[in-house]
Amino acid sequence: MRRRVSAASAAFVLAVPLFLAAGCGGSDVQVSVKGAAGQRPEVKIPKGAPKDGFATRTLAKGKGQGARKGDLVVADYVGYRWSKDGSKLLASSYMTGQPEAFPTWDVVPGLAKAFEGARPGARVVAKIPPKQGYGDAGDAGRQIGPDDTLVYVLDVRGVFGPSAMARGRSQPVSDPALPQVGDGGAGQAPSITVPKRPAPKTLQVRTLVQGDGPQVRKGQLLALQYKGVFWRNGQEFDSSWTAKHPHAATIGTGQVIKGWDQALVGQKVGSRMLLVVPPELAYKPLGGLPQAGIRADDSLVFVVDILGAF
Repeated sequence: MRRRVSAASAAFVLAVPLFLAAGCGGSDVQVSVKGAAGQRPEVKIPKGAPKDGFATRTLAKGKGQGARKGDLVVADYVGYRWSKDGSKLLASSYMTGQPEAFPTWDVVPGLAKAFEGARPGARVVAKIPPKQGYGDAGDAGRQIGPDDTLVYVLDVRGVFGPSAMARGRSQPVSDPALPQVGDGGAGQAPSITVPKRPAPKTLQVRTLVQGDGPQVRKGQLLALQYKGVFWRNGQEFDSSWTAKHPHAATIGTGQVIKGWDQALVGQKVGSRMLLVVPPELAYKPLGGLPQAGIRADDSLVFVVDILGAF
């Protein structure tokens, strides 16, 4: 759950990737790409203006479920601008050392189209004309002009749809002092029943489903499903299941509330966690979060599915 959030989402406001990106596919991307998928690509863009039209080319197919619009895609990438005046590298996850989370429901149409059908392990090259990128206005803040075509090389690391959920061995919570959690199904939020008693004064962390993936490390980008309710009345204030798509956040670096940073680092991918977060580790330091109805003295209850860590 991010510290600064909009009224529409108390838990996350995903940072928009460098390029927001509909169009028909094609094969004439005009760009030369060398190197193995998953490694920083060597990209050569021809001199002169790019041809009109959207185009993609898949250099490695990958395996597993292909991405659809509405999925969360985690990918490494390089991104260029290209016009008659030449081309320039604008962003590279290989240089920052961490992949990007691309919410396909909230990216420019050309980029959403480029991800369609892409599987984990795939490498996709996309050429996105201005009409399917930033349009006639461009984006001066991102150094993108009104006539700039965007070029991406995308190495897909993970694809997470609305039905993504924790999968592992269930470990029901038997402590009557803690909330009880119903299973829920694929794409369905679990029920959370808060006991009628004072909230714990310290952070409570319980594993509801034990995943068998690697342990989460500080600084990793996590793909998550989550639901949050108030201890005081059991009412939901935010949920990725209600929003109908997973979310992502970097963990252990202060990007989310302290309760999440402390609770999720060290847990295994594939796990479902129950968190009871006291005010001091939630929104008390910020005086609450009025737009989400969160008071400074609120203890918060979360169920969090750890779908992936990158």
